[in-house]
Parts: sequence; C-alpha cells; structure tokens
Amino acid sequence: MKRKLHTVLVTMGILLAACSEPEVEKTVYLKDFLTPGAAETDGVPAVRAALEHCIEVGASRLVLPGGRLCLRSDQAVEKYQFISNNDESLKRIAFDLCGMRDFTIEGNGTELLFTGFVSPFSITDCRNITIRNLSIDYTRTFHSEEVVTAKGPDWLELEFPDDYFCDIVNGCLRFRDAEGTVYPFSSLLEFDTEKREPAFRANDVWLWSRTVPAEKLPDGRVRIHHKGITATIGNVMVFGAAARYNPGFTVSDSEQVTIRDVNLYHCGGMGVIAQRSRDVELNKLVIVPSPSTKRRMISITADATHFVNCAGYIRMIDCIFENQKDDATNIHGLYMAVERMTAPDGLLLRWHNSGQYGVDFLREGMRIELVDNDSLGSYAHRTIRSVRRLNKVYTEVTFTEPLPEGVKERHLVAADEEYPDVLIKGCRMRGNRARGLLLGSRGRTVVEDCYFHIAGAAILFEGDGNFWYEQSGVRDVTIRNNLFENGNYGSLNWGSACIAVGSGIPNREASRYHRNIRVEGNTFRVFDSRIINLYCVDGFCFTADNHIEQTEDYPGVYDELRHFVTAQCDHINIKK
Repeated sequence: MKRKLHTVLVTMGILLAACSEPEVEKTVYLKDFLTPGAAETDGVPAVRAALEHCIEVGASRLVLPGGRLCLRSDQAVEKYQFISNNDESLKRIAFDLCGMRDFTIEGNGTELLFTGFVSPFSITDCRNITIRNLSIDYTRTFHSEEVVTAKGPDWLELEFPDDYFCDIVNGCLRFRDAEGTVYPFSSLLEFDTEKREPAFRANDVWLWSRTVPAEKLPDGRVRIHHKGITATIGNVMVFGAAARYNPGFTVSDSEQVTIRDVNLYHCGGMGVIAQRSRDVELNKLVIVPSPSTKRRMISITADATHFVNCAGYIRMIDCIFENQKDDATNIHGLYMAVERMTAPDGLLLRWHNSGQYGVDFLREGMRIELVDNDSLGSYAHRTIRSVRRLNKVYTEVTFTEPLPEGVKERHLVAADEEYPDVLIKGCRMRGNRARGLLLGSRGRTVVEDCYFHIAGAAILFEGDGNFWYEQSGVRDVTIRNNLFENGNYGSLNWGSACIAVGSGIPNREASRYHRNIRVEGNTFRVFDSRIINLYCVDGFCFTADNHIEQTEDYPGVYDELRHFVTAQCDHINIKK
C-alpha cells in the first residue's frame, strides 16, 4: 500500500513539475528543407515547406541557412493584394506569414537574392512577429540607370551598363532582364554622379505614355528623344519603375511587428508598408544602394517606409534611409469621399485615389469624423452601425445616429479613434528623391537625434482631401537635437523650407489643421534662408537654442530671404 502511494505521489510530482516548466522553444531550420543546389537556384519551395511545417508543429522560430539564398517568383505563393499607396495586383510572395503568432525569422546573416516580380515578405493578421539579421537584393532592379554621354536639343545619348538589357520596339525604348521579362518605366530623373543624389534643381520628367522614342547608335549607345529634356553629361539618368508592385515588407492587420538589423538594398515598391496595424518597430533597418556595386545609384523604387491607419506605436530607431526613389516615411490616415447620402443615417462612399482602391479601413463600431474637404475641418462625429463593401471603389456605410445637416458630395469620412505615438530617433536620411518625413499622426510624435540631407523638405506636415486623400492634422510634435544639412536643393515641387506644411487646403483662412509643433535644440546648416514655412497651424514654437549656419555648398537661387514664413496661423512663437 505504501509503495503504491509512493508511486502515485512521484507521478503527480513529475506531472506538476512538467506543468511548471516553460514551454521549450521550437526551432525549424530552413537548411533541412533545401534540396541540393536549391540555395543557388530557387529556395522558394523550401521556404514554403518550412513555413507550413512551422505552422503544423507550432514553431516559434525559423532559422535561415546563412550565405546567399536565391529566390524566384515561379513557385511562390500567389495572392491578389490591395496595398495602400502601392499598386494592386496578383502578387507572388516568398515569405507569406498569415495568421502567425509569436514567431521569429532569424536571418543568420543570409543574403536573400530575388529574381523577377516577387515580394519578399507579407505579414497579415499576425501578432508578435520579428524578422532580423538578413539582407534583401534583386538580380535585376525594377528601375533602370544610364550614364548621360551626350546631349542636344530635345535628346540625350545614354550608355547602358551590361545588366540593364534594353532594345528598341516600334521605335521606343524597352527594358528587360536576361530572361526576357519586361520592366516598364514611367518617369526620368537626373542624379548627380559625384554627390550621389538628385541633381541640383532636377525635375521629374513624367512619361504618361510610359515610353520614350529612342534609337540605337552604331556604338551600342541609345539616343532618347523627349521635348525639353536635358541633363549634365556624366550624370546618371534614372528611369523610374512604372508601378509599385513588390514592396519589401507588407504589414496588414497585424500587431507587435519588429524588423531589426535588416539591409534592404532593393525592392519594387515601398520598403516597409504597414496598414491597419499597431505597434511596429524598425530597428537598424538600412535602406541603401547595394554595396556590391558602387555604380548603382538607387536603393528602392518608392518610400522607405509608409504607415496607414496604424495605432499603438511606430518606432524607427537607428535606421538609415538613403537614395530611395521617394520619401523616408509617410504616416497618415485615409479619407473616403462622400458620393451621396443613401438615407438619413447612410452614405455611399468612394475612393478617388486609385492607390487606395480596395483598402478597407472602416468597420462596425468605429468612431469616424466628417470633414469639409475645403478646410479639412472636422464638423461632426458618428459611430458606424454597418459597412457594406460594393467593390474596390465604393462602400456603403450606415451610422447609429442620423447624419447632421450640411453633408455634401466630396466631403470626407475618416477614422477618429486611436492614433499612433511616433518615435523617430537616431536615423540618417539623405540622397533620396523628394522629402524626408511626412508626419500625419495625431498621437504624440518625437523626432530626435536624426540627420537630414534631403532634396526637398526634411519634415513636411501634409494631409489632403482632394487629391491624395490622406488624413493628417498633427496635434503634438517635438523636433529636437537634429542636424538639417543643406536641404531643398532639388525640385522646387518638393518643399518650401526645411520644415514646412504641404497640405492641400483650398480654404486656408478657415483652417487650423496642424497644432502644437515644437522645434528645439536643432542645427540648421543651409545654403539658402528657408528654415520654416507654415500655414494653417495653431501652436508653433521655435526655441532660442536652435542654431542656424549659412553655407555656400550649393548656389543660393531664392528671392525669399526670410528664415521664417507663416500665413493663416495662430500662436506662433519664434525665438531668434
């Protein structure tokens, strides 16, 4: 009897001890799924099998093999995706993370080398995801780069590097890769070869036909023809990708996503685009042209980062964003436009910006604001009772209360709930087209200890309800201890000062769209006088501990000699 009792007690002790021990981390190694030679040809089938296995066994970590891993689009996951401010399409995805929880991809220093139209990472409906310690590049970039060797009236002569295959089809220039895949383009922009940045005062040349007349010369060079085109001989002409099909990281409807110690040398869209997500951290994300070739001028083909209708926190810490083809970041919500009232408590809404087609953000129980598109002023709030999406353009919404009087066609509807707190700290931004930070969150935003050398405005407060349909209107921004060096050297369309407002507000007199901006302890090294240019702001403080230094690094060509320009503003405090 005593022996039986002793056995029972021992068994119970073992069970209790097992229950008290933490769950052992389950690690899966991609090398176990790679067939011989697959890393050098196409590792996508192994990635798919490994991720499926991770889900099956409940793994918490997938470890990549190190070295180079080649990845092609042929056998990748295929999904039709609507990604805000990128282009909708049926996409091939290499690492498709969907519905995963508490999961890490440990890159182990692996270089992911992609070929073709394939998206590296898609993170959808996930929680607590970390991707770290890897690099991303492509065998052929989505844009094309050529050196200007001669010029004349309405023509340029270009020399093409070997890896930018091109031919002439029906008298027009066409780019392709070694396998014959065509890479369309829709714009031209000149870059300074020596400074490795957009050429001084260079403007975008938009090719609405997405082609340009061309002829191949006997020596192999190509002459293109376009009215008014010119460039400095020896500079690089960049043919911009026609669409944003393949972002580096797409984060949708997810939370607690961390991207750490990642080098993103190229992708065919935005570097990181997060929509309807919360708590996203980018830590030591490096977006620069591939160091394997000093010749490549452009890193990625669009914004380094972009956040749409996010919440919780957005953190960018010790990141480097250089030579991307658009802004360093854009943080905003979305506006849908009123098409018509369908009932006393109902609206038919539509998208006017095709870059937002199919991007749902309205949901039952959401508090929304009704906004006048002329002033961008909010005039009422309602709670959504039901949402019925008709198609990618139109959505019907009903509310728990009748709508107020005065709702008109083209008025706007936007979410008015939690806005993300934003921290951008210790980041370096230079050499890219257009602007630096487009700040549009109504949460607390801090930009500190950063370096800016930007062709346009380093920091822009935007928002627009008639063209881009991007909700903004900051409420609490601190900009401190940053170095702004020789900004606004590029196109005049990219910003009116180092720190500026660029909101599309037709009725500015009636609007105080942005509020409570504080600029303290920064250094401004400028070749022209423009430091601040604001309108429709209520509450701005420029403290006396900011330091302004005049340089002669670029020609000063502005008639405006004031450091500070404000209009239609209240409570402006500038301490010189």
